[in-house]
Amino acid sequence: MIHFKNAVTILLFMVMPALLFSQLKPLDAMLTNYEYPFEVHFTDLNSQNQKLKMAYMDVQPKVSNGKIIMLLHGKNFNGAYWEQTAKDLSSKGFRVIIPDQIGFGKSSKPQSYQFSFAQLATNTKVILDELKIDKLIVLGHSMGGMVATRFTLMYPEMVEKLILENPIGLEDYKVLAKYQTIDTAYQSELKNTYQTYKDYQLKFYYDNQWKPEYDKWLDLLAGWTLSKDYPQVAWNAALTTDIIFNQPVVYEFKNIKVPTLLIIGTRDRTAIGKDRAPKEVQARMGQYQELGKKTQKEIMGSKLVEIENVGHLPHIEVYPKFFDALYNFIK
Repeated sequence: MIHFKNAVTILLFMVMPALLFSQLKPLDAMLTNYEYPFEVHFTDLNSQNQKLKMAYMDVQPKVSNGKIIMLLHGKNFNGAYWEQTAKDLSSKGFRVIIPDQIGFGKSSKPQSYQFSFAQLATNTKVILDELKIDKLIVLGHSMGGMVATRFTLMYPEMVEKLILENPIGLEDYKVLAKYQTIDTAYQSELKNTYQTYKDYQLKFYYDNQWKPEYDKWLDLLAGWTLSKDYPQVAWNAALTTDIIFNQPVVYEFKNIKVPTLLIIGTRDRTAIGKDRAPKEVQARMGQYQELGKKTQKEIMGSKLVEIENVGHLPHIEVYPKFFDALYNFIK
């Protein structure tokens, strides 16, 4: 016979994930029902024989120092997670441009699109051209680091300084792991839930230590899974996973000539396709305590700030340390 208290405990344990889940609200493909921290603008793109909209925030300082910085988001995120960074940079006099790449955030989610980092960089430049910006600092996190690298290689005359925060693409995933078709990736994306997203982030981002301030970034992903638009979002996620796997930038770091800072959380073990690699190879993938040093040697004159016992998101997990490293480099 089950004691009443034990029965209540078991019931709560069973219901808790559902209660947590029920607090989420469905989010449509372009996040029209989610408010960003700053005013959102849209640029119209005529790209690949279709009309698309690319969202961005343009945060103006009260007193300008004459410098502009662009913040590029990672794959599982959008421009909103730069809120604190943008506020503090703006208070220091920087104008801050924060795009959502096509396929992400409030930007269009096309059904058919030839995704490439060169295309994303080109789209991003359209925004800057509209704003008549021809010189700026570029900061990219995670997949945004790959976009930032490609942008810098394509438009070196525009980039005053480059900052890469735990970028992915520091190794060539396609020579380490088996290829996964876009169709297979899509089916995998469709299976995502609040819990699968949280389990992934706990393991790879936060060392199994969750804090309440992480919830809002998780909810943005998980809210999509409750929407009728989720297949559209999942399809774009599969398409962009494919470019990360197949379009490495690691061989071109040596071609970067602008002043560069690497901010690396050394606990990070993110590696695309790790689960498809042989067991003995998996252990060698995503070793950021080694990859940061290796990349610094490839980029001539670059600086490296390693943050010990920090994972994939220094600007979320240990914001003060991240911002100190960033500001000391760009001030």
